[in-house]
Amino acid sequence: MSGVLQLRAAIRDFLVSEDIDEAVDAMPKKLNELGYDDWGFSPQDAKLLMTLGRQIYRYFRPVVTGIENVPAGRTLLICNHSGQLPFDGMVVGMSMVLDARPPRIVRAMVERWLPTLPWISTLFYRTGQVVGDPVNCEHLLRQDNAIIVFPEGAAGCGKTIWHRYDLVRFGRGFMRLALKTNTPILPVGIVGAEESIPSIYDFKPLARLLGMPYLPVTPHSLVLGPLGLLPLPTRFYLNFGKPMLFEGDHDAPDEVINEKVERVKDGIREMIGHGLRQRKGLFR
Repeated sequence: MSGVLQLRAAIRDFLVSEDIDEAVDAMPKKLNELGYDDWGFSPQDAKLLMTLGRQIYRYFRPVVTGIENVPAGRTLLICNHSGQLPFDGMVVGMSMVLDARPPRIVRAMVERWLPTLPWISTLFYRTGQVVGDPVNCEHLLRQDNAIIVFPEGAAGCGKTIWHRYDLVRFGRGFMRLALKTNTPILPVGIVGAEESIPSIYDFKPLARLLGMPYLPVTPHSLVLGPLGLLPLPTRFYLNFGKPMLFEGDHDAPDEVINEKVERVKDGIREMIGHGLRQRKGLFR
C-alpha cells in the first residue's frame, strides 16, 4: 500500500505546477494528523486541483485590480454572480492564490445542489469549499478565513444574457453575519463571466423536472447540445473594492439590514462599472 501511495504522490508532484506548489505551501493552515483541516481541505489534493484551476484561470486571462485591498484575517468577498457555471468563483479563488500577497485560500459558500453532482462534492471539500450554511460561515469567519459569497445565489448565476450585469435580489444573511462577527466586507465586481456562457433562455420546466435551479439554452447549445455549455474564452476583469465595515445589531429588522445591503450592492455596481470601462472587447 505504501508503494501505491508513493506512486500517487510522485504523479501528483510531477503534475503540480511550481507556482501552485509554492503558493499552497505559503498559506497559513491548521491541519490534523491526516493532513486535512476541520473542513476537509487537503493541501496535497488541493495542489493538483488548483493546477487544473490555474489552467481555467489562464483560459479567461483575468485582469485583476485592487486585490491588495483584501485585508488580512476574516473577510467577506461579496461578488456579483453570473455565467451559468461557477467559473466566476473559481477565477476569484485562483486569483487569491496566484495574485494575492501573501496567497490565501478562499472558502466559497457553494449552492446546496452543487455537491450532489457526481465527484463534485469531494473536489469542493478538498479545495476548502463549504456548503452555503450560516453556521458554517460563522465558524469559518471566527477562524479568520476569507469567504467568497454570491448573495444573488442561483438566480444570479442563471441570468440570461438579456439581463447581464443587472444585480438581482441579494440575500441578507451575509450582512447579518458580518455584523455578528465584526467582519469587513469587500465588494468585488466580475466582468466577462456573463458572456462566457451566454444564456438566451432558461428552460424552467425541464430544469424543475431534473431538480436543477435553472437550465440555460445558449445559441451554440441549439447545435452542440450539452457541449454548448463549454465557456467561450471571454476575458474576465476582477475589481476588488475597498473594505466596508458595518456596525449595528445583527438581529435588526430587515429594513435596517436592507439599507446596509444596498450600500454593498452600490459598491459592486461601481466595481462592475470599472470592469466594463476597462475592457476593449469581449475577448481582450
